[in-house]
Amino acid sequence: LGEAKNLPSYPGPNKMRDCYCTVNLDQEEVFRTKIVEKSLCPFYGEDFYCEIPRSFRHLSFYIFDRDVFRRDSIIGKVAIRKDDLQKYHNRDTWFPLQHVDADSEVQGKVHLELRLSEVITDSGVVCHKLAARIVECQGLPIVNGQCDPYAIVTLAGPFRQKAFKTKVKKKTNNPQFDEVFYFEVTRPCSYSKKSHFDFEEEDVDKLEIRFDLWNASNLKFGDEFLGELRIPLRVLRQSSCYKAWYFLQPRDSSSKSPKPDDLGSLRLNVVYTEDHVFSSNYYSPLRELLLKSADVEPVSASAAHILGEVCREKQEAAVPLVRLLLHAGRVVPFICAIASAEVQRTQDPNTIFRGNSLTSKCIDETMKLAGMHYLHVTLKPAIEEICQSHKSCEIDPVKLKDGENLENNMENLRQYVDRIFHAITTSGVSCPTVMCDIFFSLREAAAKRFQDDVDVRFTAVSSFIFLRFFAPAILSPNLFQLTPHHTDPQTSRTLTLISKTIQTLGSLSKSKSASFKESYMATFYEFFNEQKYADAVKNFLDLISSSGRRDPKSIEQPILLKEGFMIKRAQGRKRFGMKNFKKRWFRLTNHEFTYQKSKGDQPLCSIPIENILAVEKLEEQSFRMKNMFQVVQPERTLYIQASNCVEAKDWVDVLSKVSHCNRQRLTVYHPSAYLNGHWLCCRASSDMAVGCSPCTGDLPADIHLDIDGDREMERVYSLFHSYMGKLEKMQEACGSRSVYDGPEQEEYSAFLIDDPQETYKTLKHLIAVVVALEREHAQYKRDKFQKTRYGSQEHPIGDKSFQSCIRQPSEASTHSI
Repeated sequence: LGEAKNLPSYPGPNKMRDCYCTVNLDQEEVFRTKIVEKSLCPFYGEDFYCEIPRSFRHLSFYIFDRDVFRRDSIIGKVAIRKDDLQKYHNRDTWFPLQHVDADSEVQGKVHLELRLSEVITDSGVVCHKLAARIVECQGLPIVNGQCDPYAIVTLAGPFRQKAFKTKVKKKTNNPQFDEVFYFEVTRPCSYSKKSHFDFEEEDVDKLEIRFDLWNASNLKFGDEFLGELRIPLRVLRQSSCYKAWYFLQPRDSSSKSPKPDDLGSLRLNVVYTEDHVFSSNYYSPLRELLLKSADVEPVSASAAHILGEVCREKQEAAVPLVRLLLHAGRVVPFICAIASAEVQRTQDPNTIFRGNSLTSKCIDETMKLAGMHYLHVTLKPAIEEICQSHKSCEIDPVKLKDGENLENNMENLRQYVDRIFHAITTSGVSCPTVMCDIFFSLREAAAKRFQDDVDVRFTAVSSFIFLRFFAPAILSPNLFQLTPHHTDPQTSRTLTLISKTIQTLGSLSKSKSASFKESYMATFYEFFNEQKYADAVKNFLDLISSSGRRDPKSIEQPILLKEGFMIKRAQGRKRFGMKNFKKRWFRLTNHEFTYQKSKGDQPLCSIPIENILAVEKLEEQSFRMKNMFQVVQPERTLYIQASNCVEAKDWVDVLSKVSHCNRQRLTVYHPSAYLNGHWLCCRASSDMAVGCSPCTGDLPADIHLDIDGDREMERVYSLFHSYMGKLEKMQEACGSRSVYDGPEQEEYSAFLIDDPQETYKTLKHLIAVVVALEREHAQYKRDKFQKTRYGSQEHPIGDKSFQSCIRQPSEASTHSI
């Protein structure tokens, strides 16, 4: 949604309007922009993406003028027929706004049955009667929040008109009428000149049956028109019975409509795609090529990487690829492979992962899918408080309003930044596992490539988690479902300032003040120049990128994750020692879990992270003590009591998170303790007995994605098919590089080809698979349109998309092997 221009001025002294735009499937609103105040040329600049869950006829955009005291008024609309969406695919287009009235809002379909029969009168004369049955309607528009439809059925001719009315169906836009009305089509033929003249004029071909749908309204303005249908009786020539579905149509209005440019215009860029999905077995060859991409050497010769090379935008390839690989559990190996290859090509550590590469787009998409719940848990409470409290946080002296105090505003903003910063840096245990594994691979690859740069292991991760995840969500919370509606201008400005500060805090750049173009931001940032902020960021980044580590001591010193006093029960390490409870100082790093008498003392016991088999709550009945949990080790179990339930949960979460990759993690455990020679939960006598309850395992950060793998395969196929020309060009480039060892042609330079021979093999296989799928699609289309009846419920009469498909000849593939 770009912008509107030349909207009609408000009929008052101010003349300006407060406008917003909605996106509608037919008349159902699915998205709303922010309100642009006091403008006749509002700029929106908002992106909206959705999967369309139902059939529709028009994609509509309404411009509304906000009214504080009355219902918002519609200025005009743009309605694009579904069949025309491809005409405007992915290009900026100015559309004139149209007037909105009852005829422009027609939608829905109606099921009719007509039957023409001969009737012999008592005198033996033959006449024709028409039975018109209106069965049902579907998808009628809802007018002013309600729909009470009824129909008027009329037989009209040059010299007569007769009408009947159905019953009103209350509170439904899918009414079941099932009413039949009878009309006399031809009168009995007599020998008088007058009646003979009437019969000649009343020819069946000159009659039509009309169905008008109305909404029974209680308003003083009368009933609202919903749509009409006109059917000439000549449709009964070939058969006396006619039954079909029709799309409702607007009235044929003879009144002059206003000029389309009277209402202004709207600039839009629409990208619309349809997926026609086969069953799984059709996609098996292409799926196998894609899923083994992570194992191909080099990864640039893999099918998934080739898709990123031929697509015009990397985002096009990343969306279906990530969803498919997540569905198959292969996203982490693939991203690790392409990230490692990109790091090797990077010369400057300051530019690592800064471009719009396939790696960055795939990680972005993974974070959107896997991290949405994590994002909500972390940011939503703080964002809601900012939106509700509505405190002024403007720190630009030029933009200060009368009566505002700069120091107070700075303090308000500092408190907000502190709140969100604390929420982010203490959320590491909630970070989804798949994200942690990816971040682990990023930091490992970066640290190995740039061994002289001690901070590269932090910046490699922060460029994603802060710059591409948290900062955009703070800036535009509505796009991440953190707020139901767009924030008002003042709140939006506050969130912008917070986002800038959080982004700079997370970047760990050495010259913080220089990273701001605005002097007032550099002044405000002085509040955050303390070392504790940098330490908090580093600890957070270490936690979210350490869970995937198989050899955690390979690169850096232990990172402290949590520490504090708790009470522990003796583990029984001494044969005759008493198993009593003692207060100890516990300390957890990404290497080990230790406890000592006091902070700073030598550890009394150290448990390596790889020896933690399970971390679970302990039932209160075991020791009649609350807030207890257990750390299960190979030979014994450590029972610990935290100071409160929040602390207990925090410790369980962080211990579970840091040990979740251990290969010997248990699947079952004992929820109660082993006392007096048996387990209290299952009464088993052996202290080494297998657990009796399944481990919880599912951390709050775990993700559960409902992804249709076949649909993602179809989207990948569609991309390959649409870029077939580039695939063939890339194949030529591979051949050219294999044969000629000189400078490459300019047209081939756009492709990243590390191994021409391996890439050529993959391309050859890929093109063959895509062409085979293309043939299947063409055959399916031919079969479908041979079997489908025009006028059925799926394709009502008036479905121009169906008509155009029938008219299009089945074309053979233009790409051959």
